[in-house]
Amino acid sequence: MNKLRVDVWSDIACPWCYVGKRRLEAALRVFSHRDEVEVVWHAFELDRAAPTERDSSQSYAERLSKKYGTTVERAQGMIQRMTDVAKKDDLDFHFEKVRSGNTFDAHRVIHMAGLRGVQDKVKERMLRAYMTEGEPIGDRGALGRLAGEAGLDAGEVDDMLAGDLYADSVRADEAKAAELGISGVPFFVIGGKYAISGAQPTEVFVKGLEQAWAELAGDPAFEEGAMCGPEGC
Repeated sequence: MNKLRVDVWSDIACPWCYVGKRRLEAALRVFSHRDEVEVVWHAFELDRAAPTERDSSQSYAERLSKKYGTTVERAQGMIQRMTDVAKKDDLDFHFEKVRSGNTFDAHRVIHMAGLRGVQDKVKERMLRAYMTEGEPIGDRGALGRLAGEAGLDAGEVDDMLAGDLYADSVRADEAKAAELGISGVPFFVIGGKYAISGAQPTEVFVKGLEQAWAELAGDPAFEEGAMCGPEGC
């Protein structure tokens, strides 16, 4: 039997994407066929026009207040709620350290990591570096160092970033997202069929995995033509 594939579109500069990753991982821990699941990370840039690094004189709360047209105090409240949510998923967010910037090169590195078999490790390292440690996610030197810590050859990453390798792969991911109608992240597609939008509760991921696995395994309840009754499936 082929592995059950989970395709995920997300961005590094996205706190909900990190929460969604943790909740998918929690679902996989209780999924009895977790060893037969392959997770593939796809690029999605929340802001393609972002500079390499944004003006550090403006706080994250100030940027958020401007984006949503609210006060800095309310934006700070939004940040605190997001931090509290993250803690429940064992994530330690430090928005006061965030050095946001363009994530295109980070996505190129993550694509490279997929070809080297360490994609999840590199994705995790970059999310933690951005959301917890205050690393400049748009800086190529930082990207090479972080990728090296996660299993890639830092020199090879530096050489790749000096050119345009994997740029087409990032754009292909984003084109596919547009084709699927994805306008926000994280966005999960399980088994090429079951879509989950946002960092949903762990049980939602478990249900999606179980449904997709049953169909992959040829469970009669999921054959084409099967029907759902008044009580659902």
